[in-house]
Amino acid sequence: MSKGDAFMKKIAITTEYITLGQFLKFSNIISNGGDAKIFLLTTAVYVNGELEQRRGKKLRPSDIVKVQGQEYEIVSEDAYQ
Repeated sequence: MSKGDAFMKKIAITTEYITLGQFLKFSNIISNGGDAKIFLLTTAVYVNGELEQRRGKKLRPSDIVKVQGQEYEIVSEDAYQ
């Protein structure tokens, strides 16, 4: 386990993917989905180490999202249990 893994939050999904906009709302980073576009234009969000500004970007299990200094791993709900 790397040093960063201890602080990485896991976000379990029940579908094949979740969009970046849905992720931001689901993880309580934004209060509603309508805020996603502006948030992504004004805040650096990285998906697997690359800057991402598309709210429709599909996040799948094993993807890593870094936003506001916090890292999140997308996991399948089946694998999380």
